[in-house]
Amino acid sequence: MPVDEIEEHHVRAVLIDFWLGRPETARRTRQRIASVLDWARANGHRSTTLDLRTKSLALPRQSKVVAHHDAMAYRDVPKFLSALRGLQSSTDTVRNCLEFLILTACRSGEVRGALWSEFDFTAKIWTIPPGRMKAGREHRVPLADRAIQLLNEQLARRSNQTDLVFPGAKRGRPISDMAFAMLYRRLEIKTTSHGFRTSFRTWAAEQTDFPREVAEAALAHLVDGPVERAYRRTDFFERRRELMGNWTLFCENGTQNIGPVKKR
Repeated sequence: MPVDEIEEHHVRAVLIDFWLGRPETARRTRQRIASVLDWARANGHRSTTLDLRTKSLALPRQSKVVAHHDAMAYRDVPKFLSALRGLQSSTDTVRNCLEFLILTACRSGEVRGALWSEFDFTAKIWTIPPGRMKAGREHRVPLADRAIQLLNEQLARRSNQTDLVFPGAKRGRPISDMAFAMLYRRLEIKTTSHGFRTSFRTWAAEQTDFPREVAEAALAHLVDGPVERAYRRTDFFERRRELMGNWTLFCENGTQNIGPVKKR
């Protein structure tokens, strides 16, 4: 439709089918439609402003219950990785990408979009630039030996046509989240890629004595207030290297033997 012909009832027709079933997606869609229409009006492509509040669109009230991502119990992660490594070689890139995601506790988009230029193999550091981070801040990820091994496997099959570490079937594009979903179905498990961050965080809380700030920093979460963050100018990198090494040992064999293990 021409942008100057869009009215409230058109927006409502787009949103109503998933307003209750996928509330967060619906809210974000409404916000982005509003942003596009505001831009169009400011640049002379529309003459009127639309009121896209829930009330004006006559949309039903959404539940305030928050639905969390499905997550695997951390005790099941080693067994899952063992099954993952046993899949046929046709899934090598997807399999390596998912294992790398689990070992680094990073978000799916951050891992799938990883570029070779972001890695320092000598220092064993992956530096994700601000533009690829949810909080818009650079994030350094310490890499354990197994993560480096996965990268070397990808390096051996690297194509000169892309800088992507985990390229998808389409040229210049990373593998999709749907590739992970297909693996979960194949292995007959109910989880999400984001849920492995929950697995890691629960393990860190229940099985180690690493401070909360270190575990949250590993997830690239902003904790505490802006004043405290302004004074505490550290990303706990060396502590996180120890933590992620411990997590890798657990993921590989279900045990851990370094770092401040929680005292029983």
